Amino acid sequence: MSQHERNSTEAFDDVQDTQDGQTHPHDGAGSAMVPSSDTLPERIYLLPIHNRPFFPAQVQPLILQRQRWEETLERVANTPHHMVGVAFIGDVSLDDLGPDSFPEIGTAVKVHRTQNEDQQIQFIAQGRRRFRIQRWLSKTPPYLVEVSYPREPVDAEAEEARAYAMSLINGIKELLPINPLYGEELKSYLNRFSPHEPGPLTDFAAAITSAKGDELQAVLETLPIMDRMQRVLPLLRKEIEVAQLQHQISEQVNSQMQQHQREFFLREQLKVIQKELGISKDDRESDVDTFRARLEHLNVPERVQGRIDDELGKLSVLETGSPEYGTTRNYLDWLTSMPWGITSDDQLDLKQARGVLDRDHDGLSDVKERIVEFLAEGAFKGDVGGSIVLLVGPPGVGKTSVGRSIAEALGRKFYRFSVGGMRDEAEIKGHRRTYVGAMPGKLAQALKEVEVENPVIMLDEIDKMGQSFQGDPASALLEVLDPEQNVDYLDHYLDVRLDLSKVLFVCTANTLDNIPGPLLDRMEQIRLSGYIAEEKIAIAKHHLWPKLLKRDNIPKKRINLTDTALRQVIEGYAREAGVRQLEKQLHRIVRKAAVKLLEEEKETVKVSVNNLEEFLGAPIFRKEKVLKGVGVVTGLAWTAMGGATLPIEAGKVHALTRGFKLTGKLGDVMQESANIAYSYTLGHLGEYGADPDFFNEAFIHLHVPEGATPKDGPSAGVTMTTALMSLARNQSIDRPLAMTGELTLTGQVLPVGGIREKVIAARRSEIFELILPEANKRDYDELPDYLKAGMTVHFAKVYRDVSKVVFGR
Repeated sequence: MSQHERNSTEAFDDVQDTQDGQTHPHDGAGSAMVPSSDTLPERIYLLPIHNRPFFPAQVQPLILQRQRWEETLERVANTPHHMVGVAFIGDVSLDDLGPDSFPEIGTAVKVHRTQNEDQQIQFIAQGRRRFRIQRWLSKTPPYLVEVSYPREPVDAEAEEARAYAMSLINGIKELLPINPLYGEELKSYLNRFSPHEPGPLTDFAAAITSAKGDELQAVLETLPIMDRMQRVLPLLRKEIEVAQLQHQISEQVNSQMQQHQREFFLREQLKVIQKELGISKDDRESDVDTFRARLEHLNVPERVQGRIDDELGKLSVLETGSPEYGTTRNYLDWLTSMPWGITSDDQLDLKQARGVLDRDHDGLSDVKERIVEFLAEGAFKGDVGGSIVLLVGPPGVGKTSVGRSIAEALGRKFYRFSVGGMRDEAEIKGHRRTYVGAMPGKLAQALKEVEVENPVIMLDEIDKMGQSFQGDPASALLEVLDPEQNVDYLDHYLDVRLDLSKVLFVCTANTLDNIPGPLLDRMEQIRLSGYIAEEKIAIAKHHLWPKLLKRDNIPKKRINLTDTALRQVIEGYAREAGVRQLEKQLHRIVRKAAVKLLEEEKETVKVSVNNLEEFLGAPIFRKEKVLKGVGVVTGLAWTAMGGATLPIEAGKVHALTRGFKLTGKLGDVMQESANIAYSYTLGHLGEYGADPDFFNEAFIHLHVPEGATPKDGPSAGVTMTTALMSLARNQSIDRPLAMTGELTLTGQVLPVGGIREKVIAARRSEIFELILPEANKRDYDELPDYLKAGMTVHFAKVYRDVSKVVFGR
């Protein structure tokens, strides 16, 4: 039942007997709903209503703005009939109200019990008859109109009208048990309605629906009773359906609530009964039993067992609802989840280890051999715990996957987490238990997850740890990675000693520059320098290409990638040290080929050198041409992305004044190397067959191309000296030759790093003659044979050795 109907019932009960022949409060529904014999006025004042039309069968309160309509109601009160017309205006604003806003037909109502409040005026309206506006007597408030009261043509005895009337009565009765808000008064009214007077019945049925205002206004304006009943009956049926749905939802909600309440009471009763019989435990006892059951399968150290017993004693006396209970329970949960004394057996079979490494990785033969040696040492010791391996290399060379292969070769559990960007030492050593939300550190979490004391734990990106006011996580790792200390590692949250000596730590880094010295000293370094083209081809064939096709569920036969096209992808689109960019380009080929297979309905797509640009566009890299000319020398450099060739140019700008200029975005170390090279060349021109006075009046410009790329490092001194010497001698280098090495003021050639990466870069640029420092001969000799094949290498101890190779002196 809507708010209007509830108000109608209450208001009707409040109608008091007056001296002008108004109804009594309980004279029956018929006297309220059927117009009385009072004379209906020909002129009445007009009031607008917004929500819904008012029907002659209604009695309900109306509320209006006091300031705007008080005068109108005062004039109505002074009339002998106390009647006013109400008309539905919908959403029309009172500011825009005018004669055109009112409908032609409204309802004449009798005004009862007018009450004034602060800003509102309220009265009870008793509906009497429909009226039709004939003429406007006042077009401004108070509105006064001349009306007529149209008759409602009806054949009450017609069978169809009787049938509709009975349908309306049955519909209203059907609403009553569904929605009890209609109350006993409405039941009484329905008993007094007569099918022989269908007009009031139809209006009453429309009034109790929640239909829209426009629909109800259409009912009010429909005078023929048959047409009106045909309009109202669907509205009533719709109201019944909505009420039934609401009733059904309400019953479902009540049923679920009752079921939950019943289950709750039964559970509580069951707990009490079980507790009385001694066959059940409360939450506290259950938690204690759970923790003790975990300890049965563990070999807990005595000192830790003492702490656990103390905490269990505390837990048994605490109230389950107290915060201290939750804190103690969480602490015991962590303590009893540590794998005390649980270890997995190592598989120290070198043949199996080689098989796993060869299956998962192509190339990296020196790295594999180093890992096998590491495992062989562990076979004699009986375990490989207490070792810390650091895998150093450019991005995409397979450091993380090598760590996984080590774990698989050993048959150990593997756990990886990245320390890149970590700034809080509590991530490593845990939080104090006094803090809200405290947790153990990553090492304790790792042991809980792997459930053994001797997993392989990988610390990824160890060179990218941060430092902040919250502590220095790199320093916190010192205790973790020191074999002499981690046997008694202390986590701040657990506050008991953990034995990390059986853990094999594998760390990864791109460079060593950002790793603190004390931390680096605790790790055994294994370098992954990158791959040459042949290794990348093998990796693409055996790993990358099959993985991409399997991931996209494309049969291998549907896409044919030729070996020459694969080599072109490597040399023209993916020259980085790793294979991550190569995988992206191959994935791009797979996507483009998939489009062709679907759109062109081809059985196979062939990717060759001839159509490779259709898939990848123009090559990113062209074949590097070795720069030649007087004062031009090719150097070798190491970067975080691998090795690279580094041409250096020296030129004479003019002979007006003496000077020396450097360009190419060089770092401080490289600028020092350039100044040393300039000074050494200036002081030894005569020894190397050049004009001793060449630099006296020459302004020299030394440039390292790709000026937007920062360059630094102590390995270009020999190259810069050779460029200046070539300029002074006016003699160019007549063959592909590259060199690296640092130079002192006395002409000593100092060793440099990154020999493997630099040799790979030289091979990539098809330079097969190199000059390296004598002190790096051991590094070169350790390179695999396939890197040294076809190479001519000269080792220089002093710059005179370099000059003999370059200039023949």
